[in-house]
Amino acid sequence: MTRRGEFPVKWTGKSPRTGLAALAALITLVLAAPAVAATPQTSITDLEDEVMCPICGTLLELAESPQALRERALIKRLIAAGKSKDEIKDALVDQYGREVLALPGGSGFDLSAYLVPAIGFLIATGALGFGVARWRRAGGERSGAEVAPAVGPDGEDAERLDADLARYDL
Repeated sequence: MTRRGEFPVKWTGKSPRTGLAALAALITLVLAAPAVAATPQTSITDLEDEVMCPICGTLLELAESPQALRERALIKRLIAAGKSKDEIKDALVDQYGREVLALPGGSGFDLSAYLVPAIGFLIATGALGFGVARWRRAGGERSGAEVAPAVGPDGEDAERLDADLARYDL
């Protein structure tokens, strides 16, 4: 039974330095954990959709040639060595050339892969806007003009219509 204000654990006689050292170690672990977690771990599946097989010309994830198997083995070795995604891509470019990357570069002729669709979209949007504006103007001009009143059927057609409608009167 402890009295009010007493700790239930007895003092073991260890120095306060031991407790401070343990506290410092705990703080170090807590602060280092996010740094370790922030380093992304590269995986083979993460790279396969961004790298091409140099023989097949298809994405590495779809290729089944012996060269694709060698390329996958190289990537696995580089991942095991702790290389980042960009470092692995650089190593693949060094070994196989720029054609191994699935995405085109951001300069020179490769830039057209990004610019042509964007320019095409802008031209199509402009043409659509121009067409809608022209269509609305043409529709507005007609609504102000006099429209001839609708004329119903006459003669025999009118009699037949009246007879048909009379059958459906409830």
